Amino acid sequence: MKTIVITRPYFFEGEANYIAQLFEQGVTSLHIRKPYSHEQDVQTLIEKIPQKYRSQVVLHEHPQLVEKYQLQGFHLNSRCPNLPDGYNGGVSRSCHSLEEVVLYKDKCDYVFLSPIFDSISKEGYGSTFSEQTLQEAYKQGVIDNKVVALGGIKPEHISYLKAFGFGGMALLGYVWNRLGV
Repeated sequence: MKTIVITRPYFFEGEANYIAQLFEQGVTSLHIRKPYSHEQDVQTLIEKIPQKYRSQVVLHEHPQLVEKYQLQGFHLNSRCPNLPDGYNGGVSRSCHSLEEVVLYKDKCDYVFLSPIFDSISKEGYGSTFSEQTLQEAYKQGVIDNKVVALGGIKPEHISYLKAFGFGGMALLGYVWNRLGV
């Protein structure tokens, strides 16, 4: 099962060191999500991440940096719903319904489905999927190894996510809160 970590939306002191530690502990991929960030600030963070981990980094902004730094890919979302012309790297996408998963899953390397549980990092962003809904989606092949669970994910949810066929989990609030940042 993939373990993906999403950065806090703001930059903070020592962030690249924390990112390197996460990779050393076995994180599969890291999504740099810095809404409305300046390209230079994202470049500075990327350049502080050890070269050996950059191929596991996905950006949510500034897709032109993917090729420049040989990153894993670019993540599509409501702020950036389309790839720029000529983009040839990896692609992931945020989905908030099973219908979106069906629509985008085959066009992406993987998709996030959220919120599976009540969000830790976004107040008032509650779970929208019942166990019955997830079980039925798994039986129908909607949820499979290309679907990554996001929203309120903690280590104790791993067996639950595996039971519903998720190919991975994406962590944000749990990881950064435990690190105290």
